[in-house]
Amino acid sequence: MDYKYIEQLLDRYFQCETSLQEEQILHSFFAQDEQEVPAGLRKYAPLFVAMQQEEKLGDDFDERILKLTAEPVAVKARTIKLSERLRPLMKAAAVVAVVLTLGNAMNVSLQADRSQADDINYAAYQDTYDDPSMAYDQVEDALQLLSEGFSRVRQADSTAIDSLYSELR
Repeated sequence: MDYKYIEQLLDRYFQCETSLQEEQILHSFFAQDEQEVPAGLRKYAPLFVAMQQEEKLGDDFDERILKLTAEPVAVKARTIKLSERLRPLMKAAAVVAVVLTLGNAMNVSLQADRSQADDINYAAYQDTYDDPSMAYDQVEDALQLLSEGFSRVRQADSTAIDSLYSELR
């Protein structure tokens, strides 16, 4: 059997050029037994079958909607006090005040530490090690410990980032 007419109707249907009668032909064609529909056209069958199984709105739909829209809805106005309107600004001002206070406290404490560090008598300075190679070994060991600590932290951070990334997938 030649299904060229059905294929032409499908092409016109997807271009939104079919009439209601032509759409009814497509609906009735795909409503028949699935075995009678050619394999190439079976992929369109669920579309037209689903359209036939949709719930219809009913004849009284327009009347029901008009009733709902015709009834005025009472809206209760609420007055907003000035304090309620300014509350977000007050919160922002409080946050700024806290940040500035903490920053000032940190600045004062850091300057106190600097003034104590400047009290060093450089004229009376002495080396703590008599042997420079011993001092070098001590510094090298300290730097090695610092390097190992940084690598452990970096490894822990990368593990945490990898686990977060895998959770987001």
